[in-house]
Amino acid sequence: MSPLNIVRDLRQAIGFLTIFPLAPSRAAEMGPSRAFFPLVGLALGGILAGLDFGARQVLPDAVVAALLVAALLLLTRAIHTEGFLDACDGMLGGYSREKRLEILRDTHVGAFAVAGGMSLLLLKWSLFANVPDGTRAALLGVFPCLSRFGMVTTMAAFGYVREKGLGTAFQDGASPWQVIFGFVTAAVAAGLLLGAAGLFLLGAAIVVSLGVGTWTERALGGTTGDIYGAVNEVAEVTVLLVGVAVFASAPELYQPPLW
Repeated sequence: MSPLNIVRDLRQAIGFLTIFPLAPSRAAEMGPSRAFFPLVGLALGGILAGLDFGARQVLPDAVVAALLVAALLLLTRAIHTEGFLDACDGMLGGYSREKRLEILRDTHVGAFAVAGGMSLLLLKWSLFANVPDGTRAALLGVFPCLSRFGMVTTMAAFGYVREKGLGTAFQDGASPWQVIFGFVTAAVAAGLLLGAAGLFLLGAAIVVSLGVGTWTERALGGTTGDIYGAVNEVAEVTVLLVGVAVFASAPELYQPPLW
């Protein structure tokens, strides 16, 4: 792969996953860009960690946590949250494959989406507010990286259910090297920032992502773009939840090798 292609694919990933308008003007295969999803997630985590550090100098933890929730929605254009809301309506509101797929295409928001969205944001807010002080920067920095590798895992492990759709673009140019590169990025980031416990969190992100993918494959016959977004949101909450539980109960597990 040429350096120009690497830059192009990285720009594709940034333009798709964030609010920053860096996507190349020429259309290209989206599949190779997923190799850089964890790297983009790491950059998002760095922004959140920096915002957290600055805001905590002058604001209470609860207010800072709300700012982090809002910042993450803004930085990602709420694209994953939107997918999560649609997935809540489709997966919980339909009783057949056809009905679920029909609801997933519907742009209206139903009761399951409202309840799911409120629960998701409340969970994130409470977790942000309760990340242990000693591990705040590291955990906030790495959780978006691990969740986005969860998306890569789901894209690679399960077929896409529609012939046309947003997620079909990520099957074009797909290759095992993208999963390998994404895994190495996520594993190195987790290991350097959180030590062995970080690799455990990476494992949790992978397990929950495969779990969501397996559920949707049984219910729909495959995945959709909305499911990819839902995978990211569920993996984010999982990594934060497990991280808070582990480091709050056993802070001695936080032993990054480079610290």
